[in-house]
Amino acid sequence: MNPWPATRLRRAAAAAAAAGLVLAGLAAAVPASAEPPSRPRQGWSDTADGFASLPGLGRGPTTGGEGGAVVEVDTMAELQQYVTAPEPYVVKVTGAITIEPKGTELKVASDKTIVGVGTSGEIVGGGFFLGTGVHNVIIRNLTIRDTLMPEDDPDDKEYDFDAIQLDTADHIWIDHNTLTRMNDGLLDSRKDTTFLTVSWNRFFDNNKTFGIGWTPNVTSQITIHHNWFKNTVQRNPSADNIANLHMYNNYLENASAYGNYVRGKTSAVIENSFYRGTHNPYYTVDGELVQRGNITVDCTWGDVIREQGDAFDPRDFYDYKADPAAAVPALLNEFSGPQPEIGT
Repeated sequence: MNPWPATRLRRAAAAAAAAGLVLAGLAAAVPASAEPPSRPRQGWSDTADGFASLPGLGRGPTTGGEGGAVVEVDTMAELQQYVTAPEPYVVKVTGAITIEPKGTELKVASDKTIVGVGTSGEIVGGGFFLGTGVHNVIIRNLTIRDTLMPEDDPDDKEYDFDAIQLDTADHIWIDHNTLTRMNDGLLDSRKDTTFLTVSWNRFFDNNKTFGIGWTPNVTSQITIHHNWFKNTVQRNPSADNIANLHMYNNYLENASAYGNYVRGKTSAVIENSFYRGTHNPYYTVDGELVQRGNITVDCTWGDVIREQGDAFDPRDFYDYKADPAAAVPALLNEFSGPQPEIGT
């Protein structure tokens, strides 16, 4: 994680103060002369961090289509041609691409970067599928939206239309996307998918948001940080049988059924996250859950286990810097989802 630019510090402090929060000494620590004249380029990593940054299974870290040809696409035919190709590609999505038939998930091959150009890249009415053995894929800076089927409400069981589905994939980085209004999951990480990092995304307006598991094996390693979950119902995420699950600096706002559910034999660390208007913000039944530095506002709790066991130390695997929980809503309001600097 790159250090905060001065402007980012001041904006986070100002927005948090407006919300009635206190970031003691945050903006004051940055001298006025240090502020650049324009919006900072970034306050995030431009390379995969967390578990996606590590080697494993004979490959890694996650670099996507680095070294391959760079192509620009604005039709479904072009997008499908390049994301399914055996060669590495950096695929730049320059506008809104409608996927037909509705709900189709394009089968992405290994060694791909799929990135929206600024805030213009959209996948409308479909999504992506990464199957067994697919590895080294980056999906970044896109809006993926709108496969709702009203006749399938409220359970969303008939039409399995996901924004992104991962089945036994590895070395995947999902970063700075907006995923919204899909008939099934916004992001489903299934069947031992591992070396996965999910960062700086917006998960908005959905029932089944982010499911993890569908396996009896306890092998997956996943990092989830700086994501905004807003107006969602269940799976925020629901994580089943994950060997190492590290979640930090996430913002859950109005998650109605439950928040971070640590299921099965999952070993989880949840830290410096902010929960507003959420039922059971974080809890476990049989898993190990270490939670620290989190903030809850206007949340409700049932009779649940909020922490148990020792879990693991994320720094045994990688370095990271967790922002203060009080700053998270302001940070994600400005810096999550597609950014004008990325992909250009």
